Amino acid sequence: MNQFFNNKRMIVLLISVIVFISTIAISRNREEASIPQLFINDMAGISTSILSKPAETVSSFVDSVDHLVHTFEENQALKKKVDAMDEMQAKIYALEQENQNMKQELVLNNNLTEFKKISSTVIARNPDNWIDLIVIDKGSNDGIQVDMSVMSGNGLIGRVSEVSPTMAKVLLLSTPNDIANRVSAEIQNPKESIHGIIDGYNHDKKLFIMSEIDPTKEIETGSQVVTSGLGGVSPSSLLIGTVEEVKMDEFGLFQEVLIKPAGNMYDIRYVTVIVRQSKGD
Repeated sequence: MNQFFNNKRMIVLLISVIVFISTIAISRNREEASIPQLFINDMAGISTSILSKPAETVSSFVDSVDHLVHTFEENQALKKKVDAMDEMQAKIYALEQENQNMKQELVLNNNLTEFKKISSTVIARNPDNWIDLIVIDKGSNDGIQVDMSVMSGNGLIGRVSEVSPTMAKVLLLSTPNDIANRVSAEIQNPKESIHGIIDGYNHDKKLFIMSEIDPTKEIETGSQVVTSGLGGVSPSSLLIGTVEEVKMDEFGLFQEVLIKPAGNMYDIRYVTVIVRQSKGD
Protein backbone atom coordinates (compact mmCIF):
# COMPACT_ATOMS: atom_id res chain seq x y z
CA MET A 1 0.00 0.00 0.00
CA ASN A 2 2.77 2.42 0.88
CA GLN A 3 4.58 1.47 -2.27
CA PHE A 4 1.44 2.31 -4.26
CA PHE A 5 1.29 5.77 -2.75
CA ASN A 6 5.00 6.29 -3.35
CA ASN A 7 4.60 5.32 -6.99
CA LYS A 8 1.59 7.58 -7.27
CA ARG A 9 3.55 10.50 -5.90
CA MET A 10 6.36 9.75 -8.34
CA ILE A 11 3.88 9.69 -11.20
CA VAL A 12 2.33 13.01 -10.13
CA LEU A 13 5.76 14.54 -9.78
CA LEU A 14 6.77 13.32 -13.24
CA ILE A 15 3.53 14.62 -14.73
CA SER A 16 4.09 18.00 -13.04
CA VAL A 17 7.64 18.16 -14.37
CA ILE A 18 6.41 17.26 -17.86
CA VAL A 19 3.68 19.91 -17.71
CA PHE A 20 6.13 22.53 -16.46
CA ILE A 21 8.65 21.72 -19.18
CA SER A 22 5.91 21.73 -21.78
CA THR A 23 4.67 25.07 -20.60
CA ILE A 24 8.16 26.52 -20.86
CA ALA A 25 8.59 25.02 -24.28
CA ILE A 26 5.28 26.31 -25.50
CA SER A 27 6.07 29.79 -24.07
CA ARG A 28 9.40 29.81 -25.86
CA ASN A 29 7.89 28.59 -29.10
CA ARG A 30 5.25 31.31 -29.00
CA GLU A 31 7.84 33.88 -27.89
CA GLU A 32 5.51 34.98 -25.11
CA ALA A 33 6.62 35.87 -21.62
CA SER A 34 5.00 34.62 -18.46
CA ILE A 35 2.77 36.84 -16.36
CA PRO A 36 5.50 37.45 -13.74
CA GLN A 37 7.98 38.12 -16.47
CA LEU A 38 5.53 40.46 -18.18
CA PHE A 39 5.01 42.30 -14.90
CA ILE A 40 8.74 42.60 -14.36
CA ASN A 41 9.25 43.83 -17.94
CA ASP A 42 6.45 46.38 -17.62
CA MET A 43 7.85 47.72 -14.38
CA ALA A 44 11.29 47.98 -15.92
CA GLY A 45 9.87 49.79 -18.95
CA ILE A 46 7.94 52.22 -16.79
CA SER A 47 11.01 52.90 -14.65
CA THR A 48 13.15 53.46 -17.71
CA SER A 49 10.54 55.82 -19.18
CA ILE A 50 10.24 57.77 -15.91
CA LEU A 51 14.01 58.07 -15.58
CA SER A 52 14.55 58.94 -19.25
CA LYS A 53 12.12 61.90 -19.29
CA PRO A 54 14.20 64.20 -17.01
CA ALA A 55 17.32 63.22 -18.91
CA GLU A 56 15.65 64.07 -22.21
CA THR A 57 14.37 67.37 -20.76
CA VAL A 58 17.83 68.34 -19.49
CA SER A 59 19.41 67.37 -22.80
CA SER A 60 16.83 69.40 -24.73
CA PHE A 61 17.37 72.42 -22.42
CA VAL A 62 21.14 72.22 -22.85
CA ASP A 63 20.71 72.04 -26.64
CA SER A 64 18.37 75.05 -26.57
CA VAL A 65 20.81 77.10 -24.48
CA ASP A 66 23.66 76.16 -26.76
CA HIS A 67 21.58 77.17 -29.80
CA LEU A 68 20.68 80.52 -28.20
CA VAL A 69 24.31 81.23 -27.32
CA HIS A 70 25.39 80.36 -30.84
CA THR A 71 22.63 82.55 -32.32
CA PHE A 72 23.56 85.46 -30.04
CA GLU A 73 27.22 85.20 -31.05
CA GLU A 74 26.25 85.15 -34.72
CA ASN A 75 23.99 88.20 -34.25
CA GLN A 76 26.77 90.09 -32.48
CA ALA A 77 29.22 89.27 -35.26
CA LEU A 78 26.71 90.35 -37.91
CA LYS A 79 25.95 93.57 -36.02
CA LYS A 80 29.66 94.42 -35.93
CA LYS A 81 29.88 93.82 -39.67
CA VAL A 82 26.82 96.01 -40.33
CA ASP A 83 28.23 98.79 -38.12
CA ALA A 84 31.56 98.55 -39.93
CA MET A 85 29.77 98.79 -43.29
CA ASP A 86 27.77 101.84 -42.13
CA GLU A 87 30.96 103.53 -40.95
CA MET A 88 32.67 102.73 -44.24
CA GLN A 89 29.74 104.11 -46.25
CA ALA A 90 29.77 107.29 -44.15
CA LYS A 91 33.50 107.70 -44.76
CA ILE A 92 33.08 107.07 -48.48
CA TYR A 93 30.27 109.63 -48.66
CA ALA A 94 32.36 112.21 -46.78
CA LEU A 95 35.33 111.60 -49.07
CA GLU A 96 33.13 111.90 -52.16
CA GLN A 97 31.70 115.19 -50.89
CA GLU A 98 35.16 116.47 -50.08
CA ASN A 99 36.42 115.42 -53.49
CA GLN A 100 33.49 117.18 -55.16
CA ASN A 101 34.13 120.39 -53.22
CA MET A 102 37.83 120.29 -54.09
CA LYS A 103 36.96 119.86 -57.77
CA GLN A 104 34.64 122.87 -57.59
CA GLU A 105 37.35 124.99 -55.98
CA LEU A 106 39.82 123.88 -58.67
CA VAL A 107 37.40 124.91 -61.40
CA LEU A 108 36.78 128.20 -59.62
CA ASN A 109 40.49 128.93 -59.34
CA ASN A 110 40.99 128.14 -63.01
CA ASN A 111 38.18 130.54 -63.94
CA LEU A 112 39.48 133.39 -61.77
CA THR A 113 42.82 133.73 -63.51
CA GLU A 114 42.62 137.54 -63.51
CA PHE A 115 42.47 137.66 -59.71
CA LYS A 116 45.02 136.98 -57.03
CA LYS A 117 43.54 134.28 -54.81
CA ILE A 118 44.15 132.60 -51.46
CA SER A 119 42.75 129.11 -50.98
CA SER A 120 41.60 128.20 -47.49
CA THR A 121 39.78 125.52 -45.51
CA VAL A 122 36.77 126.02 -43.24
CA ILE A 123 37.78 125.04 -39.69
CA ALA A 124 34.69 126.09 -37.72
CA ARG A 125 31.00 126.80 -38.20
CA ASN A 126 28.94 127.29 -35.08
CA PRO A 127 25.42 125.78 -35.20
CA ASP A 128 24.11 128.84 -33.32
CA ASN A 129 25.11 131.16 -36.18
CA TRP A 130 25.28 128.61 -39.00
CA ILE A 131 23.78 130.99 -41.57
CA ASP A 132 25.87 133.94 -40.41
CA LEU A 133 29.56 133.12 -40.57
CA ILE A 134 32.34 130.57 -40.95
CA VAL A 135 35.95 130.50 -39.74
CA ILE A 136 38.81 129.74 -42.14
CA ASP A 137 42.40 128.65 -41.48
CA LYS A 138 44.14 131.63 -43.15
CA GLY A 139 44.69 135.05 -41.60
CA SER A 140 46.72 138.22 -41.83
CA ASN A 141 49.97 136.23 -41.99
CA ASP A 142 48.70 134.87 -45.32
CA GLY A 143 47.58 138.22 -46.69
CA ILE A 144 43.92 138.06 -45.65
CA GLN A 145 42.29 141.44 -44.95
CA VAL A 146 38.88 142.61 -43.76
CA ASP A 147 36.22 143.06 -46.51
CA MET A 148 37.92 140.74 -48.98
CA SER A 149 35.40 138.77 -51.05
CA VAL A 150 35.08 135.04 -50.38
CA MET A 151 33.88 132.46 -52.90
CA SER A 152 33.02 128.78 -52.65
CA GLY A 153 31.93 126.34 -55.32
CA ASN A 154 31.32 128.64 -58.29
CA GLY A 155 30.05 131.79 -56.63
CA LEU A 156 30.37 134.53 -54.06
CA ILE A 157 29.29 133.50 -50.55
CA GLY A 158 30.41 136.42 -48.35
CA ARG A 159 33.23 138.64 -47.20
CA VAL A 160 35.93 138.65 -44.52
CA SER A 161 34.64 140.40 -41.40
CA GLU A 162 37.42 139.76 -38.87
CA VAL A 163 41.08 138.75 -39.15
CA SER A 164 43.72 137.34 -36.80
CA PRO A 165 47.26 136.27 -37.72
CA THR A 166 46.30 132.64 -38.38
CA MET A 167 42.55 132.64 -39.09
CA ALA A 168 39.67 134.79 -40.25
CA LYS A 169 35.89 135.05 -39.91
CA VAL A 170 33.75 135.21 -43.04
CA LEU A 171 30.33 136.87 -42.91
CA LEU A 172 27.99 135.00 -45.24
CA LEU A 173 25.50 136.55 -47.66
CA SER A 174 22.83 134.40 -46.04
CA THR A 175 23.04 136.34 -42.77
CA PRO A 176 19.78 138.07 -41.79
CA ASN A 177 21.77 141.25 -41.12
CA ASP A 178 20.75 143.15 -44.27
CA ILE A 179 23.30 145.89 -43.58
CA ALA A 180 26.30 143.60 -43.29
CA ASN A 181 25.49 141.49 -46.36
CA ARG A 182 24.90 144.26 -48.89
CA VAL A 183 26.72 143.76 -52.20
CA SER A 184 26.55 145.90 -55.33
CA ALA A 185 25.55 143.64 -58.21
CA GLU A 186 24.54 143.72 -61.85
CA ILE A 187 22.40 141.48 -64.04
CA GLN A 188 24.09 140.63 -67.33
CA ASN A 189 21.22 140.99 -69.79
CA PRO A 190 22.00 140.62 -73.51
CA LYS A 191 21.13 144.25 -74.22
CA GLU A 192 22.49 145.96 -71.11
CA SER A 193 23.66 145.48 -67.55
CA ILE A 194 21.05 146.14 -64.88
CA HIS A 195 22.27 147.29 -61.48
CA GLY A 196 20.92 146.64 -58.01
CA ILE A 197 21.85 145.61 -54.48
CA ILE A 198 22.05 142.13 -52.95
CA ASP A 199 20.61 142.84 -49.50
CA GLY A 200 18.76 139.75 -48.31
CA TYR A 201 18.34 135.99 -48.39
CA ASN A 202 15.14 133.98 -48.64
CA HIS A 203 15.79 130.97 -46.40
CA ASP A 204 12.65 129.13 -47.45
CA LYS A 205 13.57 129.24 -51.13
CA LYS A 206 17.35 129.42 -50.51
CA LEU A 207 17.68 132.40 -52.87
CA PHE A 208 19.47 135.77 -52.67
CA ILE A 209 17.30 138.87 -52.84
CA MET A 210 18.37 141.70 -55.17
CA SER A 211 16.46 144.97 -54.80
CA GLU A 212 16.41 148.62 -55.91
CA ILE A 213 16.18 147.65 -59.58
CA ASP A 214 14.76 150.07 -62.15
CA PRO A 215 11.11 149.00 -62.71
CA THR A 216 11.34 149.81 -66.46
CA LYS A 217 14.12 147.30 -67.11
CA GLU A 218 13.33 143.96 -68.74
CA ILE A 219 14.97 141.10 -66.86
CA GLU A 220 15.21 137.57 -68.25
CA THR A 221 15.23 134.56 -65.96
CA GLY A 222 18.45 132.58 -66.21
CA SER A 223 20.58 135.72 -66.63
CA GLN A 224 23.83 135.72 -64.71
CA VAL A 225 24.30 138.07 -61.77
CA VAL A 226 27.81 139.29 -60.88
CA THR A 227 29.40 141.85 -58.61
CA SER A 228 29.48 145.31 -60.17
CA GLY A 229 32.49 146.62 -58.27
CA LEU A 230 30.65 149.89 -57.62
CA GLY A 231 30.42 149.41 -53.86
CA GLY A 232 34.15 149.73 -53.34
CA VAL A 233 34.37 146.44 -51.45
CA SER A 234 34.10 143.58 -53.94
CA PRO A 235 35.89 143.60 -57.29
CA SER A 236 33.73 143.40 -60.39
CA SER A 237 32.71 140.31 -62.36
CA LEU A 238 32.58 137.82 -59.45
CA LEU A 239 29.74 135.41 -60.13
CA ILE A 240 26.88 135.54 -57.62
CA GLY A 241 24.21 133.41 -59.30
CA THR A 242 21.41 133.37 -61.87
CA VAL A 243 18.02 135.06 -61.99
CA GLU A 244 15.31 132.71 -60.73
CA GLU A 245 12.30 135.01 -60.27
CA VAL A 246 11.37 138.63 -61.01
CA LYS A 247 8.64 140.63 -59.26
CA MET A 248 7.81 144.08 -57.93
CA ASP A 249 8.68 144.89 -54.33
CA GLU A 250 6.00 145.32 -51.66
CA PHE A 251 5.75 149.05 -52.30
CA GLY A 252 5.51 148.71 -56.10
CA LEU A 253 8.39 151.12 -56.64
CA PHE A 254 11.25 148.86 -57.70
CA GLN A 255 11.72 145.41 -59.15
CA GLU A 256 12.93 142.65 -56.88
CA VAL A 257 14.88 139.67 -58.20
CA LEU A 258 15.40 136.30 -56.52
CA ILE A 259 18.77 134.80 -57.41
CA LYS A 260 19.85 131.19 -57.27
CA PRO A 261 23.34 131.20 -55.66
CA ALA A 262 26.17 129.84 -57.77
CA GLY A 263 28.06 128.95 -54.60
CA ASN A 264 27.13 126.37 -51.99
CA MET A 265 25.80 128.25 -48.96
CA TYR A 266 25.37 125.22 -46.70
CA ASP A 267 28.05 122.58 -47.28
CA ILE A 268 31.04 124.93 -47.27
CA ARG A 269 34.37 123.15 -46.77
CA TYR A 270 36.83 125.07 -48.92
CA VAL A 271 36.85 128.73 -49.91
CA THR A 272 38.77 131.06 -52.18
CA VAL A 273 39.54 134.55 -50.90
CA ILE A 274 39.87 137.22 -53.60
CA VAL A 275 42.74 139.56 -52.84
CA ARG A 276 42.07 143.19 -53.56
CA GLN A 277 44.82 144.66 -55.71
CA SER A 278 45.92 148.25 -55.73
CA LYS A 279 45.97 150.27 -58.92
CA GLY A 280 49.72 149.85 -59.18
CA ASP A 281 49.48 146.00 -59.09
